[in-house]
Amino acid sequence: MEKTKGNNVFDDGKKQKAGRVVEKPTNPMVTPLLNDLYQFTMAYAYWKAGKQSERSVFDLYFRKNPFGGEYTIFAGLEECIKFLANFTLTDQEIDFVRHSLPGCEEAFCDYLRGLDCSDIEVYAISEGSVVFPKVPLLRIEGPVAVVQLLETPFLNLINYASLVATNAARHRFVAGKSKLLLEFGARRAQGPDGAISASKYCYLGGFDATSNVAAGKLFGIPLRGTHSHAFVSSFMSLDEIVGKALRSSDGKTTCEDFVNLVQTCLAKIQNSSALSGIFSETNKSELAAFTSYALAFPSAFLALVDTYDVMKSGIPNFCAVALALNELGYKAVGIRLDSGDLAYLSTVARKFFCGVERELNVPDFGKMIITASNDLNEETVDALNKQGHEVDAFGIGTNLVTCYSQAALGCVFKLVEINKQPRIKLSEDVTKVSIPCKKRTYRLFGKEGYPLVDIMTGENEPPPKVGERLLCRHPFNESKRAYVVPQRVEELLKCYWRGNADEAREELEPLKEIRSRCIKQLENMRPDHMRRLNPTPYKVSVSAELYDFIHNLWLNEAPVGELH
Repeated sequence: MEKTKGNNVFDDGKKQKAGRVVEKPTNPMVTPLLNDLYQFTMAYAYWKAGKQSERSVFDLYFRKNPFGGEYTIFAGLEECIKFLANFTLTDQEIDFVRHSLPGCEEAFCDYLRGLDCSDIEVYAISEGSVVFPKVPLLRIEGPVAVVQLLETPFLNLINYASLVATNAARHRFVAGKSKLLLEFGARRAQGPDGAISASKYCYLGGFDATSNVAAGKLFGIPLRGTHSHAFVSSFMSLDEIVGKALRSSDGKTTCEDFVNLVQTCLAKIQNSSALSGIFSETNKSELAAFTSYALAFPSAFLALVDTYDVMKSGIPNFCAVALALNELGYKAVGIRLDSGDLAYLSTVARKFFCGVERELNVPDFGKMIITASNDLNEETVDALNKQGHEVDAFGIGTNLVTCYSQAALGCVFKLVEINKQPRIKLSEDVTKVSIPCKKRTYRLFGKEGYPLVDIMTGENEPPPKVGERLLCRHPFNESKRAYVVPQRVEELLKCYWRGNADEAREELEPLKEIRSRCIKQLENMRPDHMRRLNPTPYKVSVSAELYDFIHNLWLNEAPVGELH
């Protein structure tokens, strides 16, 4: 097969690879140059030493769960596979590398021209899975110089994706299954790709919709949004509304003066002894804004009610417009609160809606959706739950997409084998010692259906068997060990990329299926692993055979000191 070069890309943004059509990376900036300089200096040094084609095995993993929790959501795999499928350096990129490496020989540039990922194999945990420290998320096999050039792009594509997906999952956990979660972070994200990536991986982590239109188009994520305070304050009076006619929802009749109908409905509320005590005269410019918005979106009317005063103006004005829509067969969606005491305001708003339903005999008016926003985060949602509230949906932005409480996940990329020889990275900090050799990884489930432990074994060890007793050992702590009799065994690493070979490999799944996996696995976790405060650590172990191998290699590789 003729090698596919960088300029041989179809107009629809896809490339043909080994009989398959593979999409390009979502972000066109994801190229081999999205890399640290030292990856190219090492590739050159490997090449100079004649080592560039030596078969290597690298593990990509993280050392500690984020946000003080005991689980992480793995995300970013799809973008890594897209990167592999499109990996090639253009002549312009090679020229730039040549000028960036002092003394670079032209023959190395010829070597770069021939590079692709046809000799790379990638084994990965399925995207959207719940994962834990030390367990390889990806195992990458191939020529050492090429694999080295994958390190920085892979870490870039996985670190943030997994962090924000985990952050979203934690918000979902604290909000509860019944609440709508809306991602509103585009304006506060770290640049355009931060916004697009956040929308995708928040949805993966359990959010229901995004305000980001580009993400909606790219990934098929449901869109949600209403209007801002500027829209409300841009109106001065009801006289500004020119087109006042509105057809009924069934199309059979037309209300020629919807503005007058709104005013009539507001008068009904004012004349009701049970409803009028909270307010007297509402802000008429706000009423004009709500009326105008309802004329534009009669089937999707949701109003921001805190521009002037929530209970003295925003809620009565909203109810007047909602009642007018109801008379024409439409059902208003609800309100958004963006400031103030959200627990209190949501509660009194709900009481007012229920009062309208009861006093004016409007079925289901009390079930109007109440959305809350205003710099929400995991802690504030938890606090609202403890106070008691009537919020149905949370719009969360800044703290969600910037992962404000933790800057990075800290995934690393470590050599564990070269030319079939195991390699280990040692450190005085035991948490930074790598687990050598090509490994297989399994998740063992107990009799209640919960995952009990993840165990790594050597590649050639027999796999754990259901019903058979197995010794699981902490990789580095001799005293931490336990026997497990698994009721179910799941192998975690599956082949997602095998270059241009025709052998079977896992297909990339639609985002909705990945999201479903994430939600299902989280629901299947033991509750004490999931709690926000002081969660029980999930156990990650190695087989007895691998434990002995690690420590023998450690002793062989560690220098022997000398005392004087």
